[in-house]
Amino acid sequence: MTLTTALTKRLNCRHPIISAGMGGPARSELAAAVSEAGGFGLLGMVRETPDLIAREIAEVRRRTSRPFGVNLIPFATDPKLLREELAVCLDAQVPAMCFFWDVYPDVVAQAKKAGCLVLHQVGSLEDALLAESAGADVVILQGVEAGGHVRARLPLNVLLSQVAGKLRIPIVASGGIADGRGLVAALALGADGVQCGTAFLASAESFAHDFHKQRIVAAKAGETVHTDLFAINWPPNSPVRVLRNSVTAEAKALWGHHPDLLPRVVIGEEEGRPLYKFGTDSPLRSTTGDFEQMALYAGEGAALVAAVRPAAEIIAAIIQEAERAIETLNATSE
Repeated sequence: MTLTTALTKRLNCRHPIISAGMGGPARSELAAAVSEAGGFGLLGMVRETPDLIAREIAEVRRRTSRPFGVNLIPFATDPKLLREELAVCLDAQVPAMCFFWDVYPDVVAQAKKAGCLVLHQVGSLEDALLAESAGADVVILQGVEAGGHVRARLPLNVLLSQVAGKLRIPIVASGGIADGRGLVAALALGADGVQCGTAFLASAESFAHDFHKQRIVAAKAGETVHTDLFAINWPPNSPVRVLRNSVTAEAKALWGHHPDLLPRVVIGEEEGRPLYKFGTDSPLRSTTGDFEQMALYAGEGAALVAAVRPAAEIIAAIIQEAERAIETLNATSE
């Protein structure tokens, strides 16, 4: 089955499924696998060095000839590093750039001028309209159910109801979606496709550590928590959604934490860099330390992830389930 939507036409992909540009886990192996399987893969290159970004872009192209994008977060990146990151991406003529959090019209304009498609992830109607007016080609609407850093304060279905019909560009639903029924529901609410993070974080190609993947597979409904407890290395007032762990269990409060006031207790290392308790780093393949205390990002869709599978199998399963759901709806209406 091929679900052709405004999104697949705009991104030149077969399936209306984007893999989230998760900083750390979403490296070349995952982005390339998703694009090669007919989705649209994003490299999560948030605050990475220009050299690493250049290598990862080249590796995606070695693995697939299909379109892909690179995700950056201007809001959380030093301006000098952001300029260097953008320069590498634009010099490499990547097909698309994806930005997150606040909308920076000048950054969007720079990417557009270089010939990139621009995707912008937002968490409100106001920012969706701002992204469109800045020149974005696609808006990714993130609901509060999403894992990782969460911009939204409202559930995805409420946001979709607010935004649907108010934009001229494709809308992508993100947050808690990990199967075909979620895809069909998003389409019914006015989206043109979906972005999945947690489902692909637990894929075979994800650069996340196996400990993180297995925690997602084992997760049951209600085992994620929305909090600003994991804050070190990010600007203040940037909440996240993670799996419950010993850090959330022992905390006196899940809210009201400032990154500059949290204690610096080293619990791991990432290629020579210390990782702190209450930090925003999640465990990767190259991480050592006490993984259980780290930020184990996961959205509400974690309960729908039953095994670590290749990205191509995840996409195929989502599309097959979507097809069955549509057939059931059609049969019911006859």
